Amino acid sequence: MNAPHMSPDEFRDAGHRLVDWVAEFMHTVGDMPVLAQTSPGELLARLPEHPPESPGGANEWDDIVRDLDELILPAMTHWQSPNFFAYFPCNASGPAILGELVSAGLGAQGMLWQSGPGCTELEMRTLDWMAEAVGLPDRFTFRSPEGGGSIQGTASEATLVSLIAARARARRTAGGAPVTIYASTQAHSSFAKAAMVAGLASGPDDHEAVRLIETDDDLAMDPAALERAIRADLDAGHIPSFVLATIGTTGTTAIDPLGPIADAIDRACAESPRPWLHVDAAYAGSALVCPEFRWMSEGVERADSFCFNPHKWLLTNFDCDLFWTRDRRALTDALSITPEYLRNAATESGGVIDYRDWQIPLGRRFRALKLWFVMRHYGLEGLRAHIREGVRLAELFESWVAGDERFELAAKRTLSLVCFRLRAGDAATRDMLDRVNATGRAFLTHAALPDGQVIARMAIGATATRERHVREAWALISAEAERVLAGHSA
Repeated sequence: MNAPHMSPDEFRDAGHRLVDWVAEFMHTVGDMPVLAQTSPGELLARLPEHPPESPGGANEWDDIVRDLDELILPAMTHWQSPNFFAYFPCNASGPAILGELVSAGLGAQGMLWQSGPGCTELEMRTLDWMAEAVGLPDRFTFRSPEGGGSIQGTASEATLVSLIAARARARRTAGGAPVTIYASTQAHSSFAKAAMVAGLASGPDDHEAVRLIETDDDLAMDPAALERAIRADLDAGHIPSFVLATIGTTGTTAIDPLGPIADAIDRACAESPRPWLHVDAAYAGSALVCPEFRWMSEGVERADSFCFNPHKWLLTNFDCDLFWTRDRRALTDALSITPEYLRNAATESGGVIDYRDWQIPLGRRFRALKLWFVMRHYGLEGLRAHIREGVRLAELFESWVAGDERFELAAKRTLSLVCFRLRAGDAATRDMLDRVNATGRAFLTHAALPDGQVIARMAIGATATRERHVREAWALISAEAERVLAGHSA
């Protein structure tokens, strides 16, 4: 038999139906339980054990849509719910979804300029646009001869590629000496994982080459502690190669001070090569579109690379991490390999960007389209409005917590994350969170402070979240806290 490829008309009919389905989902997701109400293995037990042998047939899309409704939706935790306050936001928006659709329809593989000139050049321009939007210096853009940006999958990937570039640069002058890398104790776990992937650590607790730097009272990296650690390693014959600074830590949104960190590096390495300074602003970087939040990135001009995730808080669906460097040659020297089957005149000319040299995998999707659609639809004014509303709602929620004697604020609020806990302690705080999440009416997650205290995290910023959703979440939290406290006192 011939393969039953869809005709353009069949695709159009099915596509219209599924666009309608997604639009209805966007309209009704706020009425669905936020956290999936299923048990492990429940969906698996309802799915056929063996693949279909025959084509779908006349009722194929009726069956698929029915299964979406009856099987898939009940098994989903709804990140796009206006009542999703867990982790950090994972924004989607209509323009971004449509950009993803067009990208899938084009089916391009933009590994080389030659394999997708439009993919490459649109990405170059949108990265320059966004660098301007968040206040990065020109040295990080393609306006400079050494800089430029690319779209990675996640901030974890950006950390890894910058670490690989740093390791390669350090090894050229290390003479076989061991290299060391640095981040605060509050840095994302992707730092440890990058060290493992890069062969600098055998596991998350291997600190032979990994240094975790103490933090100050606000849980930001202590530059003096970093300087002491670098000096100690230099005295021991090590080569400091990489420093990770975080703008907006995962636990509490602490802001590492970039200028003082760069000063500490310069003082410690006055007579030795300077380590690569990478800035991870995965969540908080979106707020840099607002000038009033650019204090967070003061000193970024002294970094070697910088990244943030529009898929967290800037209305661009997952996955989309924006990564810039002011030394693209160091990056491509560390990651480039050119087998014969990839050789072409454009690459050989040296006059084009081949993004396969900026990342771990060879292949890459046309992700710039969705960012382009978002920027054209919202404009910078619309993006700023989204960020500012999230911060306003967090300020409101924070005021309710501060005014309730049952609760206490657990960390300094920077943007739209509020960290709080019950004064009754860790067990009560955990019980409250479990009860809130079990209702399906809201979803929050927790973290632990360096002293071990458990805190609740209210992360505001989902695309559909409005003030009424935050008010309803507070009413739910308050009611469940009262039940927990009554039970503990009994």
